[in-house]
Amino acid sequence: MSIGHALLGLLETGPRHGYDLKRVYDERFGQDRPLAYGQVYSTLSRLLRNGLVEESGVEPGGGPERKRYAITDAGVTDVSEWLVTPESPQTYLQSAMYTKVVLALMSGRDANEVLDAQRTAHLKSMRELTSRKQGGDLTDQLICDHALFHLEADLRWLELTAARLSELGGQFTG
Repeated sequence: MSIGHALLGLLETGPRHGYDLKRVYDERFGQDRPLAYGQVYSTLSRLLRNGLVEESGVEPGGGPERKRYAITDAGVTDVSEWLVTPESPQTYLQSAMYTKVVLALMSGRDANEVLDAQRTAHLKSMRELTSRKQGGDLTDQLICDHALFHLEADLRWLELTAARLSELGGQFTG
C-alpha cells in the first residue's frame, strides 16, 4: 500500500499535523503494522516537496509547535487517480508452501506432515481473525474478511494438494 496516498486520503477530511495523521492511520490501517513517526514525517516532506500537500499553520503542543498539513488540488487529483487504478493481482506462483511440498516430495520426506503443519497454522490464524472480526467495527470486519478469504484459498490448495500427493510423489522421485 502507498503510505503517501493513504496520508493524502486522510488529509482530504481536513488539515492535520503529523502526530494526528499517524494516530488516525494506525487506527484505520496500522493495527498489525503501525506507522513509524519517521515514516510519517519523511512522507509528508516528500508530499510537500511534490506539491501534493502544503503547510496550513501550526498548533501549539506539549512540546514544539506542530505543523499542520493540508492536501492541495494536485494532491486531490493524485489520490483520486490512485483510488481508481487497479492493484496488480497477486498470483503467488512461487509460494513458500509450494516449495516446501515439492522439496519434501523430492527428498522422500512426508509431504503430508508439511501440509498438516501448514493447515494447523492457517486454522489458528483464521480463529484469531474470526475473533478479532467479531469484536471489531465494520472496517475491522472488512480487513479481517479480506485476510480470511486469502487463508481459505490457501486451505483449498492445501486440501487439493493432499489429495494429489500419491500422484505428485511419482513425478518428483526417481
